[in-house]
Amino acid sequence: MDLGRIGIWTGVLDLQPAARAQEAAAELDALGYGALWIPEAFGREAFTSSALLLAATRRLVVATGIANIWGRDATAMAGAQRTLAEAYPERFLLGMGVSHAPLVGMRGHDYARPLSAMGRYLDAMDQAPFVACPPPSPPKRVLAALAPKMLALAARRAWGSHPYFVPPEHTARARAILGAGPVLAPEQAVILERDATTARAVARAHMGMYLALPNYVNNLRRLGFTDEDVANGGSDRLVDAIVAWGDLEAIARRVRAHHDAGADHVCLQALDPDPRALPLRQWRELAALL
Repeated sequence: MDLGRIGIWTGVLDLQPAARAQEAAAELDALGYGALWIPEAFGREAFTSSALLLAATRRLVVATGIANIWGRDATAMAGAQRTLAEAYPERFLLGMGVSHAPLVGMRGHDYARPLSAMGRYLDAMDQAPFVACPPPSPPKRVLAALAPKMLALAARRAWGSHPYFVPPEHTARARAILGAGPVLAPEQAVILERDATTARAVARAHMGMYLALPNYVNNLRRLGFTDEDVANGGSDRLVDAIVAWGDLEAIARRVRAHHDAGADHVCLQALDPDPRALPLRQWRELAALL
């Protein structure tokens, strides 16, 4: 499986009719991006959406960022993964994770001991029967991992890790824990805007939801950010660390920083002042980084 050095992460396709989402995915394929990462929260179901996007593309890897383990049992997760891996060899990557306590509670589950829950879930996936045509090679999975113990689990039990909402400093720490072999594919939010006031306003609108989730805030504290940094939408220091903004060269510097810190693949989330808009202009401009 070849993810390439740069991909696209976006949740905006969920807001488009399926046919329009497929058209956008086909354009990303034609632009040369290595992978398209899609989320799973309360929008489209991850595997159904992946199938739609895979059908519309020729070589692009479609990756889930992430499929929620609380959204289906392990046998269903393994069966869906194997189905897509057989239909589209080396083009579907299962990114999976434990999500967040508030979101898991809304599904009626208990978020207690997420690390243990992930370990048991992986055991059940590995033991799940699949009485259907198998994929030509074992399907790959990566774990959403921020904290050291989940990163260590990813190193042992997965192809690698997909951290989200992280600066290059986290990438360096993640690589040290993963070691030399596993794939490391961090997400990086970007804004093609040179004006600091405008860019930081768009960034804070994006960051607000994540700064209300303990997993992300705890990870920022491990990286040295303070309570003052995460308050009131985030300090300028935090905003600039999490969201790269400026011209194309400024974005390129941030991508290089992740690669220099040990990332194999960086998936860019292009932010638009209208969070519901398809950022086609940004995707086309960012393709110059390829």
